Parts: sequence; structure tokens; C-alpha cells
Amino acid sequence: MSELRSQPSRQTVAVIGAGISGVCTAAHLLKEGLSVTVFERSSIAGGIWHYDDRVPGDPPYPSNTPSLGDYEVSQRGQFSFVTPPSEQRNETPQNQTFRVEANNHLSDLEAHFSPPGPCYRGLRNNVPTNLMKSSLGQWPEGTEPVVGQRDVENYVQGLAEVHDVNNQTLFHTRVDEVKKTHDGSKWELRSVTLEKEELGVRFTERLHLFDRVVVASGHYNMPRIPDITGLKEWKTRFPARIIHSKQYRNPQRYRDQNVVVLGAGVSALDICRELDGVVNKVYQSARGGQFDLPVSLLPSSTRRVPEIASFILDDDERHQHFPEDGQHIPGKIALKDGQVLDKIHHVVMATGYITSYPFLPHLHSDTAPITEPGEYLVVTSDGNMAHNLHKDIFYIPDPTLAFVGVPYHVVTFSLFDFQAQAVARVFAGRAKLPSQKLMRHEYERRVLEKGLGRGFHSLHQEGKELAYVRELVEWVNEGDVHGEGRNDCNMKGHTEEWLAGYYEMKAKTRGLFPGRGVKSVAEDTTLRN
Repeated sequence: MSELRSQPSRQTVAVIGAGISGVCTAAHLLKEGLSVTVFERSSIAGGIWHYDDRVPGDPPYPSNTPSLGDYEVSQRGQFSFVTPPSEQRNETPQNQTFRVEANNHLSDLEAHFSPPGPCYRGLRNNVPTNLMKSSLGQWPEGTEPVVGQRDVENYVQGLAEVHDVNNQTLFHTRVDEVKKTHDGSKWELRSVTLEKEELGVRFTERLHLFDRVVVASGHYNMPRIPDITGLKEWKTRFPARIIHSKQYRNPQRYRDQNVVVLGAGVSALDICRELDGVVNKVYQSARGGQFDLPVSLLPSSTRRVPEIASFILDDDERHQHFPEDGQHIPGKIALKDGQVLDKIHHVVMATGYITSYPFLPHLHSDTAPITEPGEYLVVTSDGNMAHNLHKDIFYIPDPTLAFVGVPYHVVTFSLFDFQAQAVARVFAGRAKLPSQKLMRHEYERRVLEKGLGRGFHSLHQEGKELAYVRELVEWVNEGDVHGEGRNDCNMKGHTEEWLAGYYEMKAKTRGLFPGRGVKSVAEDTTLRN
């Protein structure tokens, strides 16, 4: 655990997450002179680009409780560290410690505390590196446009090191709750830190107070598992044969077998490409949604099939045992057009993720419909979007709480860096937010224009991402009370070089999405950029 510099005279800010969003946010906050503490539950910065051979535990089947996030997954052991027995705790007003003897199960316990992310061994960027960058630092000279996972992870970690973010980060530390103090003057943050000991681990719960909080925990934590007839039974009977794409690591375990991949986004496409030439057959099941990638991008060995209607188990008693390696699952998959798939060995659920901030339980409702968030909820029962945010960043009822990394279908490294700059300038007092009334009016206008749901945060339409950044930069600079109009103090927008590369990328991918305007694979990214 890093030593943190304490400068109580400055505004204090908590940043939750040390992926690209959190690293950029913390770095820009530090540049503005604020006191920053980053909370990262894994051992290293890098977010979804950090590769871990271990896989996270299974989510619920179906997953329909956004407020739990991935804090509650199927345990591969009997560990409990959220509410330990009282005899294991040494309680003080702001410091509670308890120990768990892990013996040979330490790796499982760590993976349960901090579930590994969705990065798989063959992951590569699908937005060129000349676009996929932060204003905080360039890629090493000679970097290719497309690189492997490790290169991207090194880039993020390099930013964290150069800009002193690592020294402000509490690693192995999970944020369990964030709420306002009784008088409303501060944010109270409760964290749990995992520390290894000779015979196991020690968990220490602490309370912290902050003036402001930034949520930068990303999109890819809580897997979305749809409620398909029979799926839960298949998962219960054959747990190792049905996984979410977050648990996918490499294609070798599927060699010479038949695999069904649910979903038609980038993760599904990547997995189908990785399986090509390794497995016997791949069936990709697509619902025909707005953001399905074209069939033309799939390898020739993959067959796209319609949406799944149900998973069916065989009645034959001879097939009621767990299939051995190489044997197919004793059952069939019925499609909505009447087709039936059989002799399936594995199912990969590339069905996306649920919006979830489990450390903000008071801003969730697992019962409220998406149409009834009121003026205070951030996440409703569907888990499809974040409500009540000004410019997808500032929580309208109390903008001392901000979110970085909410928009979809964007060049994320670049766009999230712009968001981080805006947050830093507002929190430092350099830029002024509109009144709550005006923020509410703008948000409601966006709801009318875009509708509710995941598409609310999408900037895939032609010109939308560039316009979002331009408006953000103009608003911040207009209200820069310290810059006094000096160009050297202004927040800078996209450079001409970046824009040239962006338009070149768009031109190369034009035509892949007939009938949907100028749209690129990069904009449909659900994981990689």
C-alpha cells in the first residue's frame, strides 16, 4: 500500500478506479493542485487492459440486480470478508481489522475480492494508437497503430508513474460505500484493504472523508446475463461449459469443439476470430439489434444464427451426468426461427455489462423502471444507463460527485481525458458549472432527443463525439476564472493531427454499416479502446 501525501489545506478528492479514466482524472487533478487519493482494488493500474490468467467467479444467472455489481459472485471457496465474525475483528471507530486463513486458497480469495477483468491474452486495440492516447503523454516513438494488450497496459501504467498517480493510489483496496456525512459537508468513503500475511490475508476497513469524489470504475465489471429459458439450468448442471466473455482467456480449451457465442458486438467478434481455425464449429447468435456488427466481419468458419429461444436438456437418463472432456452437452439450443443447434460443447455469453456502482447503493434502485429515475437515482432496475448526470459527468443534485468514462462508442482514451480535464478544472474552481436548474433543463432536453437506455450515452452518430468535445472545451474555457482568456491556460481540444487521423479511420471503415450513416468498428467498441 502506497504512502499518501497529506495536505489537508487543499481540496481533497477521491478517485475510484485506476484504469485509463482514473489515471487521467487523478493526473489532471494533481496538476490543478488538489489532494488526490485513488482507490484501486487490484494490485496495479491499467484497468481492463491488465491481463490476469485467473478468471472472475460466475455472476448470477440471470443477473438482474445492478446494485450488487460484481461484489457478489459465486464463490469458489467459503470466504466472507464483507461481514466477518465479530471474533475476527479488532474494532476501533475508524479502523476494523480481521483475518482469514487462506492456506492454498489465497488466489481464489484475492480473485473474489478483486475479480480479474475481461482482458484476454490475444486482446489488441482496434482504434489506432495515434488516436487512442491521452494529452498526458505520447506513445513511445515507433509504436505501431495496432498493438497487443501488454503495450496498452504499459502505456496506462506509464502515465500513472510519470504523473505521480501511483504514489497517490491505495492498491488492493476496494470501495464498499460512498455517502454524504450527516451534515452534508463531506463525502464519507468506506474502504476495505487486503494485505497478505504468512498464513492468509488481513482485511482492514477504514473510513475516509473527502470534499469531492470521482467515479472512474468503468463499464466492464458486472456481466449482463439475460433471462433465457433453460439457461440457468444449463449453467447449474454444466457450470464450466457456460461462461461470460469476461471469463474468456484463450481459445485452446475449445479446440476441435462446437461453441455458441451469444452477442454481436466487438467482444463476440473478437472471440469468434480467436476461435477460427481452433474449434470445429462456431455459431454466433445475434438478436438483430441496432449495434450488431455486420456478418461480413466474421470469419468464414463462423455461422451467424438468430436469437436463442431456449436451452433444452435431454430427458434421457443416460445423459444426466456431467459430460467428460470432448463430449458435448446433453441438450439442444432452440432458436427463435425454429432451428435447433445440437452437439454443443461450450457457450460464451458475450452479452455485455450492466451499469453498476455498488458503492453508491443510495443512488440505485433495483425495482424502479428506467422511466422513473426521479431526480436522484443514477441506476434503475434495467442497469442500462446512468441517469441524472450533466454532460455524462456531474451528478446534477450534487456535482461534488462526478463520473468519468460513461459515454459509449467513442475513442475512449482521448474522450475520457477531455472529461478528466473538465472535472479537474471545475473541482479546482477554475471553471463554473451552470445552475442546477440549467443542468436539469439540458439533461431533460437530451432525454427527449435521445430517449432512455444504453443509447443515451452513445456518441456513434456522425459528428457527435467531436461536437461533444468541442462543447466541453468551449464551456470550460468560457468559465475559466483564472485563465483570464490567456491561450496558454485554455483547455485544448482535438489537434489537427488527431482529427486527420480520425477522419482517415472513418474513411477506412465507411460502408461497413449500410443504412446507419458514417460509422466505424471503432465506434461500436464494447471493450477494446
